[in-house]
Amino acid sequence: MSEEQPFRTTPGDPRFPNQNQAQHCWAKYILYARCMKDHEDDEEICQTRWQQAKSICPSAWTDRWNEEREECTFAGI
Repeated sequence: MSEEQPFRTTPGDPRFPNQNQAQHCWAKYILYARCMKDHEDDEEICQTRWQQAKSICPSAWTDRWNEEREECTFAGI
């Protein structure tokens, strides 16, 4: 992302109350990846989705998933 926005966490999701947030992380990252695919990797359009995924997911996970998307080996979508 070229310009960083103020850090805010993703809104709560009633599908994932009081439990491990790994599924919440995965769901937010999939929304980001789908946005990037639908908008031909336009980071500006998908910035909100990226901020949400980045705020809930460990950076090691998002780094790995981004690399997998670049290599066309990402299993998510």
